[in-house]
Amino acid sequence: MPAVAATFRVGTAAGARYGARMKSAYELAMERLSKSAPAQKLSAAQKERIADLESLYKSKIAQEELATNDALAAAEGAGDFEKATELRARLLGERRRLQAELEDKKERVRAQA
Repeated sequence: MPAVAATFRVGTAAGARYGARMKSAYELAMERLSKSAPAQKLSAAQKERIADLESLYKSKIAQEELATNDALAAAEGAGDFEKATELRARLLGERRRLQAELEDKKERVRAQA
């Protein structure tokens, strides 16, 4: 049985209320979000600073991954799986720390007027 989409004619009370079609749950959620926390306009300098921060932290994370992957390969090659597990956990923690640091710095840039 084919699915039936709810449609409303433009010019009717239902069509006027729903803008000629029903809104998705996503659209409704975005409307509620924009009312409670309007989108903040960033200046060109703020956008550039955020892009620089993202690039810097992306390289820091990649550098950490490269260093850890070398040690991880050596540990696995030697059969030291406990050390390999420790290295993976350390990498995960370091990645989370760097991402949190990045988000904190981005928020500070956004807060500047």
